[in-house]
Amino acid sequence: MYREMMSGKLHRATVTEANLNYVGSITIDEELMNAVGILENEKVQVVNNNNGARLETYVIRGKSGSKTICLNGAAARLVQPGDKVIIISYKWINDLECSEHLPKVAILNDENQIVEMLHSEPASTIK
Repeated sequence: MYREMMSGKLHRATVTEANLNYVGSITIDEELMNAVGILENEKVQVVNNNNGARLETYVIRGKSGSKTICLNGAAARLVQPGDKVIIISYKWINDLECSEHLPKVAILNDENQIVEMLHSEPASTIK
């Protein structure tokens, strides 16, 4: 059996642009993509912490070091610059690999700089 598992995650990225007039997708800084293993044209899920919107789109490689997070096309209607989003990629792995699977999670600050890299997430934020 195969299971769809989280592969990479950019946690609390700050939206830098929303470009309604582009054909679609999300543009992500290449350095951020590389940090969590997201590839150009890969499907990702985007969750907006500000309004609860969830969407799926594909990735366009942004300029390395630009810290760009830009929702394009129709997705631009679901975000505003300054919104905090979570960008998640997934992959299919077989049951035998599940116990060894370690996703790459990048925790970002307000400037879209990586402040911490994790391979798992805490079960709760309540202490």
